[in-house]
Amino acid sequence: MKLQPIDIFIIALYLVAMIVIGLVLKKKASKNMDSYFLGGKTLPFYMLGLSNASGQFDISGTMWMVTLAFIYGIKSAWIPWLWPVFNQIFLMVYLSVWLRRSNVLTGAEWIQTRFGKNKGANLSHTIVVIYALIGVLGFLSYGFIGVGKFMEIFFPWDFVSQYVPFNIPAEYVPHAYGIFFTAIATIYVMLGGMLSIVWTDVVQFAIMTVAGVTIAVIAMMKVSPETIAAIVPAGWDSLVPGWNLDLKWTDIFSDVNTKIMNDQFGLFGIFIMMMLFKGVFNSMAGPAPNYDMQKILSCRNGKEAALMSGSVPVILLIPRYLMIMGFTILALAFFKDLDLTTKTGAIDFELILPNAINQFVPVGVCGLLLAGLLAAFMSTFASTANAAPAYIVNDIYVRP
Repeated sequence: MKLQPIDIFIIALYLVAMIVIGLVLKKKASKNMDSYFLGGKTLPFYMLGLSNASGQFDISGTMWMVTLAFIYGIKSAWIPWLWPVFNQIFLMVYLSVWLRRSNVLTGAEWIQTRFGKNKGANLSHTIVVIYALIGVLGFLSYGFIGVGKFMEIFFPWDFVSQYVPFNIPAEYVPHAYGIFFTAIATIYVMLGGMLSIVWTDVVQFAIMTVAGVTIAVIAMMKVSPETIAAIVPAGWDSLVPGWNLDLKWTDIFSDVNTKIMNDQFGLFGIFIMMMLFKGVFNSMAGPAPNYDMQKILSCRNGKEAALMSGSVPVILLIPRYLMIMGFTILALAFFKDLDLTTKTGAIDFELILPNAINQFVPVGVCGLLLAGLLAAFMSTFASTANAAPAYIVNDIYVRP
């Protein structure tokens, strides 16, 4: 176990601070439903923008994007277009103003603003509620497994089990870690609602930014451009997608070819075009009923809602990609030092991120970085967990 007492202290201090923020804001959040679910619509747009960006800086997604950057290089920046990344643009231009002026509490309630209260609108409202709740459960499960898998690298069960009065089978250890960290996030969400989410997100994003810059600096100090150029295949450092992927890893890391084949991204240009059209049409169709929409509805007015949406990608991408590419460069240069083999003998490239932290991040900075990545998970979990009760209370329990 590489973590030193100072690293564990930093992580523990962060976890305690999150709960304290929830306790401090509990009274203010408990005034009414608007105060609890939307922060009383009093928060400035830049805080909500930071909070929204923090919620999208999730740990499972970061692990996945480090894997993509390792395998596909700079071109990997196009793959997250699987989601409608243009959503924030359309929100900034007109959707956020429209949403905020409706003065609703959830995305499902907004259906009445868009379509009225006829039979079709009521059916659409029901579908949106079901979609929102299923989406929340799916997203929480995705993050839950990711954080458990991640933390198991740093807190091996062989060490932790000495201090736990019960035994957990090896295959369920990640689930146990997931339960522990989601429980802490749930506590401060339940105590302070949207107010505690935003304030904790601001703290968390500051930690993640410091962590991202630190990793980028470590990568630049340890690895030269010439070293990377000698390792990666031709085209790895090009952003231009091209019709075919054409990355020849055979003589370098042969297992990467298997991963590319399984991903089926060979016809890269066609793949990107399909995602481009999907993203535009999805974004034009309207907002997704998730925590992003809850942040829009929490803004003070329509203008600030538009400014908040426009600020999110600007705030998010710089520190996140500094971290992603920093870890990618370190993993490429010192691949032989990483243990990516699972218990079944297969190579799991998603272990690049936690193993790179274990190998290359110095004492003290490791605790800060782990606190930052835990913050990434807990921010996403908290925002998502806050959205679900809003739909249950407002659109199922209260709605006549």
